[in-house]
Amino acid sequence: MTQERPIIVTETDLDRLQRVIEQYSSGPNAPLAEMLDVELGRAEVTSSQEVPPDVVTMNSTVVFEDEETGTRREVTLCYPWDARGDEGRVSVLAPVGSALIGLSVGQSIAWPMPGGRTRTLRIVAVPYQPEAAGHFHL
Repeated sequence: MTQERPIIVTETDLDRLQRVIEQYSSGPNAPLAEMLDVELGRAEVTSSQEVPPDVVTMNSTVVFEDEETGTRREVTLCYPWDARGDEGRVSVLAPVGSALIGLSVGQSIAWPMPGGRTRTLRIVAVPYQPEAAGHFHL
């Protein structure tokens, strides 16, 4: 995992994601929960009202590019229980989901993927961010 600058996470997302990490810290998803925990450990925490509109927060729709292949994908970052791959809803515990949280447009991250490979993902756009739309998590 390499990064150019810290990630940004809202207080609300951090609180909820810490509960997700606790819930999934044992069992088959424990390594994924640990990766997310490490990633959140480098986060700058801000309020939902002050998060920049180009930052990937929970329930954001994000367009990212695999820098090796040039392939672009649009997904919505969600909690594990809301993940629906066929609908483009990616869990924050999935390797791609953990990589995306807290990044902003233009930022890239090299992230370990299943099978021992590493992918460098770059944020292209955040077409929808709940906080920017005034849809604050209750």
